[in-house]
Amino acid sequence: MLCGVGRAAGQVEWLAVLLLGALLVQDSARVGAERAAERRNPVLGTDTFPRHRAELINPGILGEYREDAELSATAYVEYMELRHHILDEGDHTFEIPPEPKGEMRHDQQIKVAQWELERAEFVARGATDRFATVDPSSRIRYESIYRLHVEPEFAKRAVKAIKPSDISTFQTELGERVGPSTVATARLVVVGVLDLAVADDAIKKNPARSKIVQTVSSDSGEKIQAWSDERVFSLIDGHPDSLRAMPTIGATCGLREGELFGVAEEDIDFDEGVIHVRRQLKKLGKDHVFALPKNDRTRIVPMSDWTAQNIRVHIAKYKPQPLTLPWEKPTGKPQTHKVLFRWLDGDHMKPRAYSETVWKPALVAAGVIPEPTKDKRGRRRYVTTRKEGTHQLRHCYASVMLADGVNVRELAEYLGHADPEFTLKIYAHMLPDSHDRARRAIDARMFRPRAVSDGTWTERR
Repeated sequence: MLCGVGRAAGQVEWLAVLLLGALLVQDSARVGAERAAERRNPVLGTDTFPRHRAELINPGILGEYREDAELSATAYVEYMELRHHILDEGDHTFEIPPEPKGEMRHDQQIKVAQWELERAEFVARGATDRFATVDPSSRIRYESIYRLHVEPEFAKRAVKAIKPSDISTFQTELGERVGPSTVATARLVVVGVLDLAVADDAIKKNPARSKIVQTVSSDSGEKIQAWSDERVFSLIDGHPDSLRAMPTIGATCGLREGELFGVAEEDIDFDEGVIHVRRQLKKLGKDHVFALPKNDRTRIVPMSDWTAQNIRVHIAKYKPQPLTLPWEKPTGKPQTHKVLFRWLDGDHMKPRAYSETVWKPALVAAGVIPEPTKDKRGRRRYVTTRKEGTHQLRHCYASVMLADGVNVRELAEYLGHADPEFTLKIYAHMLPDSHDRARRAIDARMFRPRAVSDGTWTERR
């Protein structure tokens, strides 16, 4: 999180406090006051608080207790007693002890630490509840954004000291180093943490929601340009035969990369001419899982005869085999599906491996990006941007649909967008020129042939 309330002897970092509080919750069942009093140093004891855990503690608060075993034990016992008392009473309203004029005494320091740790447990439980419904992959991204961008800027600052101008400066400076999507996510994390601080009465107002702090859009503002048919066909041809149907489905049905990795034989309805998009295969840290498509929206997508024929040929040559992965999270219930696309050794598709060994070489073959260079270790290095990602297949699909008169609401459904307005925002510039349609509509309605007195015909009324 951001930062707790600092005191004279040193400032307890908000994130460290949350982590330490969580550790205390886990250890409290087996660590009682009697055992703590018997240990030489319960703050640094190897079986209760290993040294790597002690590193979470700000040395300015508890560092000097390392040389005083008796006082550390006493302080720890007092803390445990206070903790159990407060939890039993159900009271989570804490007063900060007054700051002494001179150097803070040991007992005052430990009381500040007690207050911070108790408050941290309360906040940590609230944070756990808050993110309980967050998609696991989103949670991983939020944690990464916090660690890389938010923590270095705010982790050592008191919550009450953060001003709207600080948030505004943070967003501006971050935007000079990273893309708009990262800035938008970082702002989302900051706003969420400060909202939690407001709910917990740590601050009265969220400075990130001030009118002077601009909201951040993840949209770069650049109009999407769909690839030509020739480029798409070249990209498809650049894929190995066992995976060639994958970009074909992507370009003709608009599936996302993870959905292509997870589409299974049972999802293809040749009789109705549709594909049921029911899952995606996605990476969570080091693990891979099956999960609902983005926005938790399953959908049905029309399948052209040409696409269906390509899929039939693929299934005949590369018979789908059952793949079992957990559902939604690494500990989720296993599900088994006969996915269409696997590596030849039987392993499931992995985003990075596909990108480096299939997609990017196909981009080179299609003339989209230059040949790769090699680093000092002899590894190939491709030069790409987000404009050359697999999402281009969806953009191709959208451009074809709009050009042939499919309306935005239908396209949003086929693409799996939660809101047609989002679809319109992205693809409005791809809509056919309406001038000719407007002229034809007026001509068809207002100008009709009729006979005149001289026996000729006119299109004027």
